[in-house]
Amino acid sequence: MFSLAALGLSAPLATAQSGTQQVVALEVLPGWRSADGTHVAALKINLAPGWKTYWRAPGDAGIPPLIDWSGSENLAKIMPVWPTPLVFSQNGMTSVGYKDQLILPIVLTPNEQGQPIALSGQLQIGICKDVCVPADLGFDAALPLEQLRDTTISAALKDQPYTAQMAGVGRVSCDISLSEDGLTLSASVQMPPAGVHEYTVVETSDPDIWVAEAETQRSGDTLTIRTELIHMTQESFALDRSGLRLTVLGSDHAVDIQGCPAD
Repeated sequence: MFSLAALGLSAPLATAQSGTQQVVALEVLPGWRSADGTHVAALKINLAPGWKTYWRAPGDAGIPPLIDWSGSENLAKIMPVWPTPLVFSQNGMTSVGYKDQLILPIVLTPNEQGQPIALSGQLQIGICKDVCVPADLGFDAALPLEQLRDTTISAALKDQPYTAQMAGVGRVSCDISLSEDGLTLSASVQMPPAGVHEYTVVETSDPDIWVAEAETQRSGDTLTIRTELIHMTQESFALDRSGLRLTVLGSDHAVDIQGCPAD
């Protein structure tokens, strides 16, 4: 199994396990082959009204998406391009994801240029309304070599958080200290407000590091973010600052900040 963040694929049309057949369906949008040899496709996840699914970093109350694409052919590399998610609050808990529908573009690099890519595997996601349940979706799709662009995929590619430069982000610094179970991270980000409400998701480049839900506070043009990091093995670990990723989700827009140097 691979996290969807390392993703790769899906199927023409598939439905979930028997208990969720009427709630979620998966479709592969075949996309187009780009001039650089990569192929741009997308996963289209349709949900029944009022249902939601999760972003690559779903929050403590969310279920991380997983995908097994080992049955695919002529596939060397996969890069998902996640659209800007929403922040959900329910019963005092917060999660990050999408409601009703998710179009997830995927940039695929084939092993053999000029040859079609076959996607085959299994997608596991969490879906929620009043309750949360797992959905297991199979896929098996052949991607054509044609170069006709899909406007639906193109729109999802544009629906991205602002880069730090686009958002006017200034100085970014992180202070890291030892905690009882791992590390405490305190980040200071100089940036204009992203809206009335701001929520920050902190990610690392190491999938074995668990990151707690971050506390986000604003004072003028400075955003202060604090969270705890714990290794899955409960052992000590080194943190790669260049692999830190802060996504500020505001009521007006989102901002993607990559890397967090020392103060």
